[in-house]
Amino acid sequence: MTFKPNGKNLIAGTWRETGQTFQSDPAHGDAHNFSVGTPDHVDQACEAAEEAFWSYGYSTAESRAAFLNAIADEIEARGEAITEIGTQESGLPEARLQGERGRTVGQLRLFAEHIAKGDYLDRRHDVALPDRAPLPRPDLKMIQRPIGPVAVFGASNFPLAFSTAGGDTAAALAAGCPVVVKGHPAHPGTGEIVAEAIHAAIEKTGTHPGVFSIVQGDTHDVGIALVQHSLIRAVGFTGSLRGGRALFDLCAARPEPIPFFGELGSINPMFLLPEAIKERGAGIGTGWAGSLAMGAGQFCTNPGIAVVLPGAEAFVSAAEGALRETAAQTMLTNGIAQAYRDGVARIASTASTKELLGTACDGREAKPYLYRISAHDWLSDNDLQEEVFGPLGIVVEAQDASEMAEIAKSMQGQLTCTIHMDDADTEQAKTLMPIIDRKAGRVLVNGFPTGVEVADSMVHGGPYPASTNFGATSVGTLSIRRFLRPVCYQNLPEALLPGEF
Repeated sequence: MTFKPNGKNLIAGTWRETGQTFQSDPAHGDAHNFSVGTPDHVDQACEAAEEAFWSYGYSTAESRAAFLNAIADEIEARGEAITEIGTQESGLPEARLQGERGRTVGQLRLFAEHIAKGDYLDRRHDVALPDRAPLPRPDLKMIQRPIGPVAVFGASNFPLAFSTAGGDTAAALAAGCPVVVKGHPAHPGTGEIVAEAIHAAIEKTGTHPGVFSIVQGDTHDVGIALVQHSLIRAVGFTGSLRGGRALFDLCAARPEPIPFFGELGSINPMFLLPEAIKERGAGIGTGWAGSLAMGAGQFCTNPGIAVVLPGAEAFVSAAEGALRETAAQTMLTNGIAQAYRDGVARIASTASTKELLGTACDGREAKPYLYRISAHDWLSDNDLQEEVFGPLGIVVEAQDASEMAEIAKSMQGQLTCTIHMDDADTEQAKTLMPIIDRKAGRVLVNGFPTGVEVADSMVHGGPYPASTNFGATSVGTLSIRRFLRPVCYQNLPEALLPGEF
């Protein structure tokens, strides 16, 4: 099944275009023209979403679950075409797109199952105590309710799982919130075909068409209009710290501020303890190289920093050797490739870093880089904590356990922190745990953070700047709580209570 984009914006069930277009920039294959969305499109989409909320926000969990499953069905029906245009636009291999499509439909089906159970509603009931002294207690019931229309920004590095029908969209729709998506210009054709699948599911299930819209564009106008629209109640975003912070500030500056749930990236440090290094340092080094270079390093959980103690030569040598054998990989966009080269130049220009592996990157291709630095010099330069989006690793050498703990304390908020340890390292690991427990949303032992399981227990978030809301996650069923708010009902008759009671 070959897909040729129509290049239009889907606004509440109608495909619309403007006179202005932008052209996709695929890694291979044909480029296509896409209509540039406008603030007027945003206004129409938001108005339709608000209108849809009066029915969709009060619909049953069963009907919303059927809708989510229908979206999953329609995405699967377009599987080959999605893979074809997704690989063309992103440069990602077919197997990666196929796996990501499986994750996308899996998220939709997981949320369908989750809301059918009803646990997400967090129902609470304090029965009336009319005879309590000195004052009686009224009957109190509490339940989680959907907040209203939600804006979602597609991510560059996950054309499916974090974009048009990705985790933010799935969670919002499961909660009962209509969604307006700002499509990412790196993969507009992929966004369009997934929007087509959602549109088909809307028609199949008889859902209000205003429940979903997508507005495309390669300028900032649409994004700004979307986060500032008075009918939008929350924003889900995955992207750069700079872009996310700008949108976060816009949300906070609104006359009625709204929550901005931004996942902004991380350097995801690993702490390698001495017994683990002594027993299996080479294996850990090879594993780190694989995780670091996976997908050209274009994962928000890419473990860019390895903190070691003296005696880590086998680890460093194995990582360097494995990275040296890593072939060049195509990056998602020319802009991301250039940003990677800029990041490499920034690290290389730091006088205290020693280059262990230097390569050459041309055009949209990327190869790994590896650097080494002392803990003292690392602690003296906060700029080294800035994420480099790509396969670049830094080995930070601490002199002792105390200096390793100092490095951990200096870290900003992270999506993940990892400890590599053996049983004999337990006491030192205990000293690190209180520190990294405060720093990260996910703590790992003897693993690598690339690969985020979509499950009830997963937390994909962390203290700023990893994300803008340390109490939220953008992956897993708990992510639905971002788009719900608690409402207490006092002395309401059964006829007036939400149907979920």
